[in-house]
Amino acid sequence: MAAPGAEVAMELLLRVSRQEEPLEELRALKVAVQALPPAALKERGPDSEQISLCVSILERFLQVMDPLYVIQHFGEELQKGLFHPDDSVKILTISQVGRIVEDPDAVQEILNTPELLRQVIYCIAAEKIAVAKEAIKSLSRVAETPEGLEALLAGNLLIDLKKVMAKSDIVRYRVYEASKEELVIGISSVSADSLNYCVNSGLISELISELTGNDVLVRATCIEMVTSLAQTHHGRQYLAQQGIIDKISNIIIGADSDPFSGFYLPGFVKFFGNLVIVDSPQQICERYPAFVEKIFGMAEGQDPTMFGVGVDTLGILGSNVEGKLVLQKKGSRFHSVLSRIGHQAKNAPTELRIRCLDAISSLLYLPLDQQTEDLLGMTESWFSSLASQPLELFRSISTQPFPDLHCAALRVFTAIANQPWAQRLMIASPGFVEYVVDRSVEPDKASKEAKYELVKALASSKTIAEIFGNQHYLRLRAYLHEGPYYVKAVSTTAVEGAE
Repeated sequence: MAAPGAEVAMELLLRVSRQEEPLEELRALKVAVQALPPAALKERGPDSEQISLCVSILERFLQVMDPLYVIQHFGEELQKGLFHPDDSVKILTISQVGRIVEDPDAVQEILNTPELLRQVIYCIAAEKIAVAKEAIKSLSRVAETPEGLEALLAGNLLIDLKKVMAKSDIVRYRVYEASKEELVIGISSVSADSLNYCVNSGLISELISELTGNDVLVRATCIEMVTSLAQTHHGRQYLAQQGIIDKISNIIIGADSDPFSGFYLPGFVKFFGNLVIVDSPQQICERYPAFVEKIFGMAEGQDPTMFGVGVDTLGILGSNVEGKLVLQKKGSRFHSVLSRIGHQAKNAPTELRIRCLDAISSLLYLPLDQQTEDLLGMTESWFSSLASQPLELFRSISTQPFPDLHCAALRVFTAIANQPWAQRLMIASPGFVEYVVDRSVEPDKASKEAKYELVKALASSKTIAEIFGNQHYLRLRAYLHEGPYYVKAVSTTAVEGAE
């Protein structure tokens, strides 16, 4: 039979959950619970609903408390919360640690409580991914201060971090990068000093050794993390100085003789695709010719997965003028690839057709301030290589009742809308201008917005009035003024005697 005090405690707990001002009830609950022997508490431990109520109450109270006050007065309770069997209590506790480390006055208190941080580290290995993510988020915040960075990656806590990583592959990759909440890679990306801490900890070298190891599935995971690191200047500098980019290039070269390269090759090609976004496309392609050769090989091959990656990467490489000129140097080979992309834009499965159309948009777009006669001639010749009648091809796709395809085709028109050669093709195509200003063919929000972007690109061009003529130009300006969602009002007139 339960101890009488347990019944009192449970009643108080329920009353607390119903109170708007529960301070007195909480004090009474504290007295009642402290008076109970441990056996009675175990006998009448709260169920999940009661725990949820308590978590909600505590969360509300803790939100308005100063972080310094929380760590100074409830440090012991926070440590106990990390050992609680209920995940919601752990998440609440870890989130409070995250609040504390963001407070410049409170963070030192956390650093003076290494046992608390140690237990947060071990929460990375929690079975529930939400607990692990919260732990990684809080630890990332710890590392945002020089003192926290040193405590985490240059002291005894590093030993605990490595112990956690040794638990399993899954946990190890959580430490490197857990979903969008990055730890090691996230810390490395903050600054050169942060990267140095991660390098000196040995964690980066472990990641690189796995990247260049023989396990193809591990390679595929690691390249994503290294790609994130390469987004920063100091990260790219480190990878180049250590010869890691060269190693990635060599792996691409050797992929032809590896029957399992399909597992990791897309990620390795995407790595270079990301490099050309943040660095000089010409320099990257000249230094790593294996990358360019591979994307052409992918676009020319029969594997639909590899073709898609190749097309995506060509679109990225050709998204600026410097990259376009790299592709132009490939001469007839690139024109042949364009012909294949145009064919697939018409005949491939829907998802791949959209990727082809988006790559075409990227390749053909030229900003107004970069429209030289040579570059305009280049994009016109590329457009002609896509199909025998490319404008009609994209127009037929744009009239199909599939919103994603419809919008992708409109984006192609938008990409070339400010180029005089494209405007001449459009005005020469019967009914094209009428189609552009016809709102009735855009049934959904995304389509209306895509059409509006096309109209805006046309109406904003300096050559449009001359090429399209004033009547069509004024229709485009009216459409632009009315906005993407304009609906013409329909007036009704009552007729006397009508029913």
